[in-house]
Amino acid sequence: MAAHSLGSSKTAHNDLSQRRRKGPGALATVYLVIYNVVMTAGWLVIAVGLVRAYLAKGSYHGLYYSIEKPLKFFQTGAILEVSVRGRIVPSSVVLTGFQVMSRVFLTWAVTHSVREVQNEDSVLLFVVAWTITEIIRYSFYTFSLLNHLPYLIKWARYTLFIVLYPMGVAGELLTIYAALPFVQKTGLYSVTLPNKYNFSFDYYTFLILTMISYIPIFPQLYFHMLRQRKKVLGHTEGSSKEE
Repeated sequence: MAAHSLGSSKTAHNDLSQRRRKGPGALATVYLVIYNVVMTAGWLVIAVGLVRAYLAKGSYHGLYYSIEKPLKFFQTGAILEVSVRGRIVPSSVVLTGFQVMSRVFLTWAVTHSVREVQNEDSVLLFVVAWTITEIIRYSFYTFSLLNHLPYLIKWARYTLFIVLYPMGVAGELLTIYAALPFVQKTGLYSVTLPNKYNFSFDYYTFLILTMISYIPIFPQLYFHMLRQRKKVLGHTEGSSKEE
């Protein structure tokens, strides 16, 4: 009886593993392809908006305002992918969730809420890094789902992050740092005692803690991508050499 139960459990586990290896079903694949195509197009719109604004102004200062609305829309739309990204590529839900939510937080709770930082060069720094990263990433997911992934996109996905990730993180941290004086002065989103809920919250301190949280989490994301790069591109280059 125990042996039968063990065998059934092992069979069920093998079936589950096979389903995971097969990836999403037909309907899920259609949804994911549409989602990734739309997101790719959205970030391309942001890229074109940045270039057009730069050519019109002749300066990179204040370019944020030219792409503010699409940036908010498409960066917020990334929330939809947290639970499904693992179906496309191996990915930690926790690390993915932090990456997405930190960008949504920076978009709304910092850049949108503290208008004084919108002219900071650091904003353009992370916007450019995000834009290039997302165009490549969503293109990668789209072609991966269609089983027709060009090597150039694969190479870009696992190579350009080496510069783009630190660039984006630097822009994010500098923007939060620039927001600190304004948050402290205005008491933005802070709750002070006494109040009927007997609860207090200091948004200024929360932003500082948010900056500190990058110290343990960013290296995990970065080295995860380096390991993936070695696994994916190393295997490809090895195959090419054998041929």
